[in-house]
Amino acid sequence: MAWAVLVVSGMLEAVWATALGRSAGLTRLVPSVVFGVALVLSMVGLAYAMRDLPVGTAYAVWVGIGASLTVVYAMATGTEPVSLVKVLLILGLIGCVVGLKLAH
Repeated sequence: MAWAVLVVSGMLEAVWATALGRSAGLTRLVPSVVFGVALVLSMVGLAYAMRDLPVGTAYAVWVGIGASLTVVYAMATGTEPVSLVKVLLILGLIGCVVGLKLAH
């Protein structure tokens, strides 16, 4: 259960990071509200997962999922340019996250 919650929390990290970028410094209401709700839910999920998982592993997986999804979403929407190097690095990051799960 802790791993499932951690994955969802990592996905929510990507949501709040993207919403923060769209909030124009927290001056736009809808992205700011999405940011706040996703941030709280993401942190609560991370805290829950850390009850059963080591802090270092949980945090690394949480950040890895959030960072990967944030960049992939930005590239998919055209906000960030796509390059082979970026795609390979994201795949490497995902591989490291999977490796942490397998090593646990």
